[in-house]
Amino acid sequence: MEAAQTPTAGTPSVTSSARLTVDSPEEMQELGRALAGLLRPGDLVMLTGELGAGKTTLTRGLGEGLGVRGAVTSPTFVIARVHPSLTGGPPLVHVDAYRLGGGLDEMEDLDLDVSLPDSVVVVEWGEGKVEDLSEDRLHVVIHRVVGSTDDDRRTVTLTGMGARWEGVGLALR
Repeated sequence: MEAAQTPTAGTPSVTSSARLTVDSPEEMQELGRALAGLLRPGDLVMLTGELGAGKTTLTRGLGEGLGVRGAVTSPTFVIARVHPSLTGGPPLVHVDAYRLGGGLDEMEDLDLDVSLPDSVVVVEWGEGKVEDLSEDRLHVVIHRVVGSTDDDRRTVTLTGMGARWEGVGLALR
């Protein structure tokens, strides 16, 4: 896994960012475990990437790093899963908003705002749907590396937004 710190100029709410290269699903899961060490109750993590980019694999690593119960799998058909902590840490609420329309009403029906203060909430396909839940959030964008001979290579951009992420080093190694 290769990391490069990127500047935070531009949007005033961006307080920390990094761009990483991930070469395999195992490294994506490892990145999730490393990110889990930065997360705390009340954190909102938005995951963006095409189908098969590695969003659920990253979340599986987050679950391992947070020490939660249950296999972290895609919640596409149930929309949301709660994984309680086995270690006294925050539960992981894993949401897949892919099948939800853009309407805020559908997201409100999930009551994520109730879960957020005590949990780590991870929302796949959340861009444009969950930003109103918190000014402080971590946005993770995963892209396949175009022109790569390795189908597993991804670039991962981590963008911390809001005061919560100010000064947090996201260039994980």
